[in-house]
Amino acid sequence: MDTISWADFAQVDLRVGTIISAEVFKEARKPAYILHVDFGPKIGVRKSSAQITDLYQPDNLVGQQVIGVINFPEKQIGPIRSQCLVTGFPQADGSVVLAQPQQPVANGLKLA
Repeated sequence: MDTISWADFAQVDLRVGTIISAEVFKEARKPAYILHVDFGPKIGVRKSSAQITDLYQPDNLVGQQVIGVINFPEKQIGPIRSQCLVTGFPQADGSVVLAQPQQPVANGLKLA
């Protein structure tokens, strides 16, 4: 595995946000949800397509905090524009476990 510098890591803007809505992404090629994540007043609400349907249901996602990359360029995924990348850990069976803080923190805080 290649090593990176602190400057390389610092370029990735990882922030905590709270999922305020989640719905089935019916047009997705692989099962996914459309998430709206509140990253606080300075960043606002961002939309993301997340392939996390194996372990999560939309109703259970609302109110959960997640860690997202907010400085990737927007990406067109079918009929939506994904504005952030919600992070998680893919398991051997293909399911994804969300990366989440252990305790509630303020939306918009940067991972350091």
